Amino acid sequence: MSEPQPLQLVDRTHVRCGRRPWLFFGGCDYLGLAWHPVVRRALSEGVQRGVLNVAASRLTTGNDPLYGRLECELAAFFGVESALLVSTGYATNLVVAQALSGRFTHALLDVRAHVSLADAALWLGCPVLKFRHRDVKDFERVLRRCGRRARPLVLTDGLFAHDGGVAPLRAYQELLPPGGWLLVDDAHGAGVVGERGRGTVAASGIRREHVIQCVTLSKAFGSFGGAVLGPASVRRAILERSHMFAGSTPLPLPWVRAALAALNLLRNDAGLHRRLRSNAAWLKGALRESGFVLPDAPGPIVSLMFRDRRRTLALERALMRNGIHPSLIRYPGAPAGGYFRFVVSSAHTRAQLQRLARTLAPFAKCARAG
Repeated sequence: MSEPQPLQLVDRTHVRCGRRPWLFFGGCDYLGLAWHPVVRRALSEGVQRGVLNVAASRLTTGNDPLYGRLECELAAFFGVESALLVSTGYATNLVVAQALSGRFTHALLDVRAHVSLADAALWLGCPVLKFRHRDVKDFERVLRRCGRRARPLVLTDGLFAHDGGVAPLRAYQELLPPGGWLLVDDAHGAGVVGERGRGTVAASGIRREHVIQCVTLSKAFGSFGGAVLGPASVRRAILERSHMFAGSTPLPLPWVRAALAALNLLRNDAGLHRRLRSNAAWLKGALRESGFVLPDAPGPIVSLMFRDRRRTLALERALMRNGIHPSLIRYPGAPAGGYFRFVVSSAHTRAQLQRLARTLAPFAKCARAG
């Protein structure tokens, strides 16, 4: 995979590539909180009033009280027993796998799960079995292979970044034996779906006792870092058994303050989610009217791909002619030729959405949803 051309973020909806600005439908800043004045002010004040970096593991001398405050607020917001901050969102799944290694007989992995879940499955110390993407019947078939006394751990995204689809978490949980658990990477669901953005676990209404929800603060929250949400026993296991957690320096304190500010906005500003959902619904509706067949997915994402590389290049040129950055994604697990991933944010205006819809409309007959 080659390194992409550098992009400079200009504002919530524009980037600079080369010498000119482009309308931007990429990234994962779904609510525009990375640009929100309240979040930016919290970060700036954190830089001015305190230390940037605790420069030590939390298990030695780096356990600043601010980490505990954010963990308590995250646990309350998501309605879980405990939360534990981790240095990055990617690392959340890895520290969980280190902590729970040897406790499960099988790892069941969605074939389109994020690469961090695939990495985590390898650390669990048990056979890894894959099931077809969001396919409950195939999940049940694979689960039967594990035997009656199995203690499986299911690893799946909550909301899948490639198309905004949501895992059927309730169906998985109902099929699991008593010793089965769910590990849900909700990096793209937290802050986006469910009441006030509490994520796919809350939106599905499943029982929490055997569920671990991993989130990132670098997407919808506009900050940085990650968190493991779930039973207190999982938090204790990470503290006791995860070398990655023990040996890592936690996220800088100004980013903790930014995350606290973002969390407060999610609790109290319902308009953020109204705008996001309204924008996503408008764009998807306009594209369907043009003839696109799109999945019924709650995520604010539209993905398109072509079997013919010439069509891919044609759309790329059309986007550039209309001043839109062509977000052609090449990522581990993605189709070899890549796919276009258009992300709607609460910050996009109707005129910007109309420009994208007009540009895409001529390609309705030859494109397919990602």
